[in-house]
Amino acid sequence: MGTAEQASNEIIHYLPMQVDFLGMTVHMQTLYMSWLACIITIVVVWAITSGSKMVPGRAQAALEMFFDALGGLIEKNMGKEGRSKMQAFFFTLFLYLFVANEIGVFLPSIGIHFTSPTNDMNTVFALSILVMVVAYIFGIANKGVGYFGHFVKPYVPFLPLNIVEEIAKPITLALRLFGNILAGEILLIVLYKLCPWVIPDIWVLFSLFVGVLQAFVFTMLSIINIAPSFVNNH
Repeated sequence: MGTAEQASNEIIHYLPMQVDFLGMTVHMQTLYMSWLACIITIVVVWAITSGSKMVPGRAQAALEMFFDALGGLIEKNMGKEGRSKMQAFFFTLFLYLFVANEIGVFLPSIGIHFTSPTNDMNTVFALSILVMVVAYIFGIANKGVGYFGHFVKPYVPFLPLNIVEEIAKPITLALRLFGNILAGEILLIVLYKLCPWVIPDIWVLFSLFVGVLQAFVFTMLSIINIAPSFVNNH
C-alpha cells in the first residue's frame, strides 16, 4: 500500500494515529471519532433545545417524545427514584451510541475514512464497564453492603456461578455492540469494492437502522443491569 493510499484511510492526516503512553499504545483514530461523536451529540441537542418553545417544532417534539418514552421504560424497570436519577444518563448514553454507530456509514469513499468508535473493542468495553460501575455505585449507595447479597442467592454454593455471571455481563454487552457495528462497516467496504452503485446505498440505509437498534439494545440492557440497584427502593 502506497503512502497516499495509506493516508487516505486515516481520518486526520496531520495528527498522530498512535501514541505510546505508559507502555500502552493508544489508537488515536478511535479517540478522534469518539470526540467527534461527543461534539455532534452536544451540537444537535443544543440546536434543538436552544430555541425551545411552548408549542414545539417537529425536531423538539420528536426529542421530547423519545425522552418521555425512555423515561417510561426506566420507570417501569427502576421505579420513580431510578427515573429521576438515571434518565439523563441513559438519554445521553443512547444519543452518544446512536451518533457513534452511524459515523462509520457516512462518506466511506471520498478519501476521508470515518469509522465508528464503537467498532473498537476498547470503546465498547469502556462503556460496558462504565455501566457496571454505575450499577455498583448506586447499589452500594441505596442498599449498602447488602447489595452484594445477590452473589449468594438463592444459596451460598451458587457464589461461583453468580460471580461468572457478573463478569459475563459487561463482556456480552460489549461484544454484542462491537460485533454488529464492525461487521456492518466491513461489509459496507466490501460492497463498495464489488459493486459501488445502488447496493451499498441500500446497505447504508439498513446500517442506519442497525445503528439505532444497537444503541437502543445497549441502552435497554444497561437499564436492566442497573435496575437491581433501585428495584427495592420504590
